Amino acid sequence: MAVDIVYEVWQELKRHITIVDRAEAADNLVNLLIDNDYDADQIRDAFKGDNDVKRALQSFLDDAEEDLDEEDEDEYNNDY
Repeated sequence: MAVDIVYEVWQELKRHITIVDRAEAADNLVNLLIDNDYDADQIRDAFKGDNDVKRALQSFLDDAEEDLDEEDEDEYNNDY
């Protein structure tokens, strides 16, 4: 499914999601897209007007970077 169609579906569905629950829903959407081989640039381009998804994507990227840093640190510690 094209990410543009996912964007349109999200726009329709988020009207039915309470504001309190939108952040979690956006997190789930971003994780689903990443799990289905969409990259961050595709998601960013398609959802550029949606603050909830942009925040969720940034959070995902920050967590991924933190995980990579921890892996690098673990490899460094295992070498010595």
